[in-house]
Amino acid sequence: MPEVRAVVYIDTTGRSTFTRWFEELDSQAAARVTAALYRMGQGNFSNVEGVGSGVFEYRIDFGPGYRIYFGKDGETLVVLLGGSSKKRQQQAIRAARQSWKEYKRGKAHG
Repeated sequence: MPEVRAVVYIDTTGRSTFTRWFEELDSQAAARVTAALYRMGQGNFSNVEGVGSGVFEYRIDFGPGYRIYFGKDGETLVVLLGGSSKKRQQQAIRAARQSWKEYKRGKAHG
């Protein structure tokens, strides 16, 4: 299986919801998220579930139940859209869906 590459989505204002979220994590949580990203890079999507509109959620069973939100652009590219704890899940899913829609619109327009 080919290696999966992850890229961080940057919105039209030059901001990244994923990066902002990741930078606020403590070192233990950041290490768990980094390990999850490594597993996705190896093609392991066992903790992944679709949350609608082409957006997926990677569940991390640690602390408050961290989640990574992403879209798949083909078989080998993952676009990181955001992250949250279980408590902020619904708000984060809405934001990730909007970011994914903007990503696809931008890609369609070159």
